[in-house]
Amino acid sequence: MNQAAEAIPQQTSSETLLLYEQPLNERMRTFLRLEFLYDQLCYHGEQSSGWSSRGSIASLLDVVAILSRGDIRGDVLKELERQIFLLDRLQETDEIDEVRLKEVLENLKLLHQKLISVGPKYLQDLRDNEFLNAIRHRSSIPGGTCAFDLPEYSHWLRQSYERRSNDIGLWIETVRPLCESVIGLLWLLRNSKKSINQIATKGVFQHSMPRDIQSLLVRVRLPIDLGLYPEISGGHHRFSIRFMKWEKGELRPTQTIDDVNFELTVC
Repeated sequence: MNQAAEAIPQQTSSETLLLYEQPLNERMRTFLRLEFLYDQLCYHGEQSSGWSSRGSIASLLDVVAILSRGDIRGDVLKELERQIFLLDRLQETDEIDEVRLKEVLENLKLLHQKLISVGPKYLQDLRDNEFLNAIRHRSSIPGGTCAFDLPEYSHWLRQSYERRSNDIGLWIETVRPLCESVIGLLWLLRNSKKSINQIATKGVFQHSMPRDIQSLLVRVRLPIDLGLYPEISGGHHRFSIRFMKWEKGELRPTQTIDDVNFELTVC
């Protein structure tokens, strides 16, 4: 199965490298999508325009749709508990940064406590919200949330930023414990391995992982001035990367024939 890297490219702190990520299982795909939507939700929530309020509502409804599939809260709680157990054992290891380890452990325990406290029916208020449900039902129609379709929504969008911000903030609080727990777990995963310099011969790189090690996430960093992006495909035990050139919107991207130096992290 061939898949493009799902994460939007982000510049690193050095401003010279671009970062791409590819999930290797369905749970990791869900986590990355939740992180993306939550970041988008929080960004729009800080902007005062009505268009940004629309963006907040759209992102919120997408978050609720994802969280309504299966027991994601239960999965996140189990993973938090597993990570807390593993880090607890690390405290007995020599040459460990005890201060840093204690800080990470306390953060995970706090996330776990907050997620426990919301209970399994934490989404019920959002599901029962008639205002949000009306928007959700019309959102499947192109342009279905314009003023004549949803006059109540149009009226709300014309309220002061303070009013809209308070409403959005209240709705965000419902999903915040789950989303912040996911972000915490992703941070831990991303920092669990070091990157390795690799070369993609003629733009292609293939990698196999030991079958006794479950890999969850591939991270690729490459210089911004190359003008390339990776197409990553694979699963738990092996993956391949093709580095592509994108020139004009009307032409199909083509694979580079040059060797590409890049940084690879398999988490």
